[in-house]
Amino acid sequence: MLASSLVALCLVALVSASPTERRQGGPSARVVTSCTQHNTVALTFDDGPWIYLNDVSDTLTANNVIGTFFFNGNNYACIYDDDSVQRVQYAVAHGHQVASHTWSHSDLTTLNWDQIHNEMWLVEQALWKIVGRYPAFMRPPYGNYNDLVLQASYIRGQAVALWDFEYVLIVSYYLWCHFPPFPP
Repeated sequence: MLASSLVALCLVALVSASPTERRQGGPSARVVTSCTQHNTVALTFDDGPWIYLNDVSDTLTANNVIGTFFFNGNNYACIYDDDSVQRVQYAVAHGHQVASHTWSHSDLTTLNWDQIHNEMWLVEQALWKIVGRYPAFMRPPYGNYNDLVLQASYIRGQAVALWDFEYVLIVSYYLWCHFPPFPP
């Protein structure tokens, strides 16, 4: 009787344990904050596909520059909307790199292991369906990451790409100068 109770207790403990949570110290993705080649920059664009993607792509292409577009699945619009699909395809057709910026732009550090995977998987699946590409890079929204995010990226074979200076003013200035209706 004692032995069977002990076995039952162990089985309950195994079933109720969360096998998906990872612990600190597991393998982690590489965090990229700057270019590896001296005197180079990476031009990256977050939160797309958005209405200016084709114009930005054309400007980059006209100057023989390759950009990396970090796409969301459902931030401003759904990546599966016809216009969004066309924009993702346009970027790839013009030689730009596609990368992941998660499905809904959630702060990944507030999510559990399964939620992090879902945020990443949904964008990866969309990019594969739309352009047949799997992202090599993932940029966590707000630049926030923790061990779980690094481990989830690692098992996907993705590097975590951040930035090494504030870019918002540069992009805002560029949009202000080139794309109305931004006021002068």
